Amino acid sequence: MDRLKRMARKRENRAFRVRRKVRGDAERPRLSVHRTSKHIYAQIVDDLSGRTLVSASSLQLKIERGGNVAAATTVGTALGEKAKEAGIAAVGFDRGAFRYHGRVKALADAVRKVGISF
Repeated sequence: MDRLKRMARKRENRAFRVRRKVRGDAERPRLSVHRTSKHIYAQIVDDLSGRTLVSASSLQLKIERGGNVAAATTVGTALGEKAKEAGIAAVGFDRGAFRYHGRVKALADAVRKVGISF
């Protein structure tokens, strides 16, 4: 049990380390990514007002196999298009405790391809 607590604490510390550097405001909100083994979730958040401006997930888009790179690309594209419609041009990328590779990188690349800069 101690091992699991240590792992959870390390994961939280990694997330806080990233979040300490990335803050979202009205001009440049924060794009937060969460990934599980079955799905990937992303949302654009204004931290000053505490509001989620735009969100997308593989669960919301009803992607059958939501835990792969193709699903992450689809979610990133959908999120980027929603952000464009909401008038968001630039965001700060918050990868949380997840390494920037695989599904997280695919989602980020898809959002960039739509035209959102970070």
